[in-house]
Amino acid sequence: MEIILKQDVENLGLEFDTVNVKPGYARNFLLPQGFALLATPKNKAALEATLESRKEEEAKLVATANGVVDQLKKTSVTIPAKVGTGDRLFGSINNADLAAALAKAGVNVDKKYIKIPGNTIKRTGTVTALIRLHRNVEYNFDFNIVSDAPVEAPKPAAPKAKVEEETPSEEA
Repeated sequence: MEIILKQDVENLGLEFDTVNVKPGYARNFLLPQGFALLATPKNKAALEATLESRKEEEAKLVATANGVVDQLKKTSVTIPAKVGTGDRLFGSINNADLAAALAKAGVNVDKKYIKIPGNTIKRTGTVTALIRLHRNVEYNFDFNIVSDAPVEAPKPAAPKAKVEEETPSEEA
């Protein structure tokens, strides 16, 4: 079922986006809560008129979003996490953790604009998150997840002590 969003809906889209959702989700949640309208030809025409009248404001929003993308291109983020055996994390990393790490690096991005594949990360390594700042501005941001344990220097092997075997002497 095609609908037009009246406001930002997390994990679905931004205001004025036209998206396809399952009919039950639209009928039982989005429409009664006032988050969306049915995408009828009349509502689509009204959306186009609204977007046309907001063209200047949209241009400012796009310029702001592009500025944030330029900041993201210059930013490198590494998130330390507790790691168990191998590369598996204790717990997981999600979009809120990435938003906090970006804020610490000086780039403010709301967590609702960040999409991580699978919604959570459970292994160390490099991950790509989609940051959608505007319906026309998206950026694939790469970041690293590393162990927070201090790196231990390899210990030198202790010399093995020679054990002399004593053979029982036979007394005659």
